[in-house]
Amino acid sequence: MSKDPASEGGMDGKARAKPRHGFFSDRRGSTALEFAMLAIPFALLVFAILESCISFAGQEVMANATDDIARQLRTGQLRKANVTEDSIKKLICDRLEIMVATNCPGSGSNASLLVDLREYPTFADAAAAGFNIQSGEIVLTGTSSTTFTVSPGLAESRNMLRVFYKWPVITDFLAKQMANLKDGRTLHFASVTWQNEPFDD
Repeated sequence: MSKDPASEGGMDGKARAKPRHGFFSDRRGSTALEFAMLAIPFALLVFAILESCISFAGQEVMANATDDIARQLRTGQLRKANVTEDSIKKLICDRLEIMVATNCPGSGSNASLLVDLREYPTFADAAAAGFNIQSGEIVLTGTSSTTFTVSPGLAESRNMLRVFYKWPVITDFLAKQMANLKDGRTLHFASVTWQNEPFDD
């Protein structure tokens, strides 16, 4: 009785005839590889969304604080004699505590919060006031004094409050896209212009 060549060595003919396609045809682990390729861009997208949301929320909190301080100045609740740069910064930082843990307002070249509050002869003069970013620093323009000043006017005077906050960009890979200041920070800005009510000075 002759042996069946297909069954020799304990293997059937079908198994011996199966070609070997090699590494690239092996589908085992393909899901893990696909996940690894998608995980990095997905994580970048999530971090970008979180960074943008937190930054936007911080901007809105600061804008609301600026509006509230301007209302207090307009109505005479805050008087010129009681207003200093430190007191205005403290009012803003107290509101920003929910978003900013440390370094508000900061001091010297490390100051995160800058405030400019001054009286203007007309609203046109206030509208001419602006600022530029030069070499990563904020430079005031369109005013007689380009240094940051806190000097509100008396009753019925025209005033403008400008608040600048150097927001830190948390995610490193977004720093180049978002940051326009030194140390990888981006600028949050709020401004309010008004005329004081005729309160008793």
